[in-house]
Amino acid sequence: MKIRRILATAVAAAVTTPVVLLSAGPAFADTPKPATSKGAAAQQDDLDGPDFEELERLEAAYAAAEQKVEDLTEQRERLKNDLRAGNLGKEVVDELAAAEQAVADAAERKTAADTALTVAKDALTAIEADPAATPEQKTAAAEAVTTAETEVEEAAGAVTGADERLDKAKTAWDDARVALSTKIGLLAEDIKAAEQELAAAEAAVDAFWEDKGDFEECVEDGAVRSTLTGPKTITIGSSANFSLTVKNTSDRDLDSVRSYLFAAQLPESWEDIDEEHPDLDRYFDIDWKTAANPKWTELDFQDDAIELGAIGKGGKVDVTLRLTVDEDAPAGEGIAFTTGEYENEDGSCGISEQYAEVEFDIVEPGAEPEPEETASPSPSPSPSPSPSTSAPAPAATSGHTPQGGSSHIPVATGGELAATGSSDVLPQVAAAAGAALVLGAGAVFVARRRKVNA
Repeated sequence: MKIRRILATAVAAAVTTPVVLLSAGPAFADTPKPATSKGAAAQQDDLDGPDFEELERLEAAYAAAEQKVEDLTEQRERLKNDLRAGNLGKEVVDELAAAEQAVADAAERKTAADTALTVAKDALTAIEADPAATPEQKTAAAEAVTTAETEVEEAAGAVTGADERLDKAKTAWDDARVALSTKIGLLAEDIKAAEQELAAAEAAVDAFWEDKGDFEECVEDGAVRSTLTGPKTITIGSSANFSLTVKNTSDRDLDSVRSYLFAAQLPESWEDIDEEHPDLDRYFDIDWKTAANPKWTELDFQDDAIELGAIGKGGKVDVTLRLTVDEDAPAGEGIAFTTGEYENEDGSCGISEQYAEVEFDIVEPGAEPEPEETASPSPSPSPSPSPSTSAPAPAATSGHTPQGGSSHIPVATGGELAATGSSDVLPQVAAAAGAALVLGAGAVFVARRRKVNA
């Protein structure tokens, strides 16, 4: 799974269930730390031929198991969509439509035959009552009645036949739905078995690296700190630049630093979010560049992170970000998040406990910017000390931040994240989703350093 897919899912979980995340402070203390030994490249360099071949075999087995889960899941989803849409096969669908039309045509014919019989009988009665009517006229009127009665009988037979045809077509339709539902149910069992195979394959990869020994745990610390600033509004169909600064605040040089970035468009209500496929970043394209990498580089689903390289003690790297809003994007509110990680050649590594976020409005072309309200500072609550962290609570923030951003450290305060000092929904979502960003980055870090999903 790629980095931004994981972060998107994590942030979406925060957006769709902010109360859950905002009450899950202790989870940060319990976040599992990825185990690793040396640098990522050095680990494979240390493997001899047989070990390397074994690792390749295990990784291939993992990739095959993962692909199997994805294929089965996609197949089941397609069948579910077919079931919802009534796509049960052309023959079944066409026959049902034809049978329904036959029933309608037969009913129309029967109605017309009944009407014609009534008219013929009325004419015969009138002629028989007419003393001036000739025998020929009486005979013709009687024959007309007989013909009409024959048509009524045939029309009635057509109705019966059409009804029987429709019953068979409906039975075939129902049988097809049952068969499709059964197939969907069997695929659910296949997916469950495939997921077990995937878990076993992942455990085998983990066991391989654990057998190599000399593993150290990565930490969640403040060695890498991020600052993110940007405009308060972005026009739909245009681009805007953001500034990201990543600083090494540790007491040593960091050999390899990465920065994760995620931007989300917030829908008007929670009900507008598809929890299975939130896709909150679908309206954004992100490019980045640094002094060391001066050409714009697209950050898409195939990229793991912004690779910043080594940062010396007390040093920093400035990153220019270009966020483009799609022409189809709706007006509303958006948030961008960032966090980082580091990895050293001596095997030490860490995930930043801090994330930065900036909020902005997505506006229609030609729209006049709304005047910024002057927010009255609200006192930040004083969190009680927590054994899970010693970091201070983040400062209060409110509203939109023109050419600025916010920096947060998730803090456990009696089972809740430290309040941001704002009662608005957006800052709550920002805090929750930023928390998920840190957790999501950690999950990706674990996966990548275990050599899975390379």
